[in-house]
Amino acid sequence: MPSRVEQVNQLIQKELGRIMLREADFPDGLLVTVTRVETSSNLIQAKVYISVMPHESVREILEILRKSVYSLQQKLNERLRMRPIPKIIFIEETATREAGRIEELLEKIHKNDDLSE
Repeated sequence: MPSRVEQVNQLIQKELGRIMLREADFPDGLLVTVTRVETSSNLIQAKVYISVMPHESVREILEILRKSVYSLQQKLNERLRMRPIPKIIFIEETATREAGRIEELLEKIHKNDDLSE
């Protein structure tokens, strides 16, 4: 059975993703995803990791989210039946970008191997 913190992580990720999808005012043509949530063991703070495509817009999106964190926090408070609701901190997800970069490098190596044969 998942721990309380794991359950809170999943719940915040799901609900915050829904709120952002329906109510956040992001520029057109961007894909913003909540990739994971890490809540502190005392449930006071939750780090919310955000992935943005195209990646060049990540700083703009993080700024929008940080400016609207109070509103997003209120909406999360209304939807979740738990107290306290952890304080949300938005962070850029770097793992997906790094994985994409590694994949590109492996593809280049594979192409170079094909050319040398």
